[in-house]
Amino acid sequence: MSKPDQLLVDIAALVESAQSNQMSLTVVTGGGVITGRLAPEAVWRQRVAEVLTDSARLTEFSTAFTGPAGPTATDGPPTHLHFHVARILQGTVGIPETGGMYRVAIEDVSAWTVGDFSYSDT
Repeated sequence: MSKPDQLLVDIAALVESAQSNQMSLTVVTGGGVITGRLAPEAVWRQRVAEVLTDSARLTEFSTAFTGPAGPTATDGPPTHLHFHVARILQGTVGIPETGGMYRVAIEDVSAWTVGDFSYSDT
């Protein structure tokens, strides 16, 4: 989107202000579909830092996620969505099956819907 969808910006702002990770969302961005729960940026950064810290090869990169977060409510509206327990939908599967951590620029979202998608074999 050349101009971010204001309703999507408002949803991201509510997630940030409530510090909640219960809002499920599915977005189309760059031709891909990502589905999962939104998390506040600080919570997302902390979780990514923890995963990197626990990795034998990637520990040094954790410091990039422990520094200052992006814009806050006083700096302006959110510019990114931070997905927790999310999957990229590919055919009949979600990758990774257990869910991942994704950051998506709101201005790059071309379509979205509330809720996340999952597959069943029935």
